[in-house]
Amino acid sequence: MLTKILIKRRFQEGKTREIITLLNDMRSQCIKQRGYVHGQTLVQPDNPQNYLVISTWESQEFWRKWKDSETRKAIDAMLEVYQEGPTEYEEYVLGTPFHEQM
Repeated sequence: MLTKILIKRRFQEGKTREIITLLNDMRSQCIKQRGYVHGQTLVQPDNPQNYLVISTWESQEFWRKWKDSETRKAIDAMLEVYQEGPTEYEEYVLGTPFHEQM
């Protein structure tokens, strides 16, 4: 089932170049993964340290395989150096339980 992943991060000020480079590295690796559909990175205009990455996967299984991969963990560890607090993850699937009961 189509899955949307929301990844929220708050970064330190003054590290935009390093952060964007790492996020681009993450995306370039992500694109190579089986089940990846697309993604986008958003920044809050009033709080530019707050980033939201939204990615779409063919299934939760494909997402979780990527999330647990050594490649992703390595880039994620480099991003954490610039973060103020932990990364927040939310998983959503297309549709609702109501639609499945119909």
